[in-house]
Amino acid sequence: MKTVTIYTDGACSGNPGPGGWGAILEWNGIEKELSGGEPETTNNRMELTAVIRSLALLKEPCIVELYSDSKYVIDALEKGWVWGWKKRGWVKSDKKPALNVDLWEQLLPLIQTHQVHYHWVKGHASNEKNNRCDQMAVAESKRF
Repeated sequence: MKTVTIYTDGACSGNPGPGGWGAILEWNGIEKELSGGEPETTNNRMELTAVIRSLALLKEPCIVELYSDSKYVIDALEKGWVWGWKKRGWVKSDKKPALNVDLWEQLLPLIQTHQVHYHWVKGHASNEKNNRCDQMAVAESKRF
């Protein structure tokens, strides 16, 4: 299987408010940047959208090294929380409804297609690719 490295980030001006997301996909020395946004959204929705849009571009099952500064995304996937939410009818362990169910339902089949390794990185720090994703996400949010 091919190994693809993906960096993602989301941004929102206000929460909710105008938001954007950015991603960088790397494979075999080639980089592809992608980004987008929405006029009324949340930061977590943009974080999830960046991962969804990135994984959806892969044309075959891959080993994916996923880097994100979103504890929400990384912890929910790496610690398996999202599978518990789904099993309980999208209810969290604290009995509150899970948020962003529409996006989680898009993401889970993509996660199951690939062998994904999760990496949390500190936002706005020394990770050049994460910082680039942040720049793209912020620029997209400003379009709205």
